[in-house]
Amino acid sequence: MTNIHRGEIAAEIGGETRTLCLTLGALAELESRLGAGDLVGLAERFASGRIAARDLTAILGAGLRGGGHEVSDDELARMSVEGGLRGAAEIAVRLLRATFGDAE
Repeated sequence: MTNIHRGEIAAEIGGETRTLCLTLGALAELESRLGAGDLVGLAERFASGRIAARDLTAILGAGLRGGGHEVSDDELARMSVEGGLRGAAEIAVRLLRATFGDAE
């Protein structure tokens, strides 16, 4: 069971419903991986509206690991995501909103 107040969301990835959460460790991973420098840089990068497939993989991968799933970004890249690319983008948006306080 996910808890939106802890920043958790559920999503269908790899044929399973999985919990994603951007913990502090997951956010630090994203800062490093995406060269954002800090949380403000990370937020600005995502607020620009421009996002690459590697960004989606990084966000979803960090969220999965933060949610307790041991999955590499390479493994994630080979998994199906409900709704395809559009679905992956929607999951990333929901996760970022849950993390940064704009939860639905």
